[in-house]
Amino acid sequence: MDAVLESLAGITGFAIYFGAALALLLAFKFIYAFITPHDEWALVKEEQNIAAAVGFIGAVIGFALALAGAVANSVSIIDFVVWAIVALVAQTLAFAIVRFVFMPKIVQRIQDNEVSAGIVLGGTSIAVGLLNAACMTY
Repeated sequence: MDAVLESLAGITGFAIYFGAALALLLAFKFIYAFITPHDEWALVKEEQNIAAAVGFIGAVIGFALALAGAVANSVSIIDFVVWAIVALVAQTLAFAIVRFVFMPKIVQRIQDNEVSAGIVLGGTSIAVGLLNAACMTY
């Protein structure tokens, strides 16, 4: 029984970090949808647009990977939130790079449900999230 209680000693810290991470993930969803010129949720929910779904969920996964890196390496909840904001900036930069450098017509292509465009956007977002998480070590 002592081993179980000892294992659960960190439950408060877990709850704080997990709750903060979920709140930040939800905030990311709204911020990312706000900064992109197309409405991912409308495209996914109303038009069943696969390209928008793939691109959007790639961004969410990329951000979640970066959040995981921030949680694993942070020294306090404030430190975690600061690095989560850095991750959010990195994910939005990933979208900007795809939009303005790699695929200037990405917005129209996603609206037209070109799955290849969604895969490029989602894949780039995941790659940036992995790099972001890996760089959050100190």
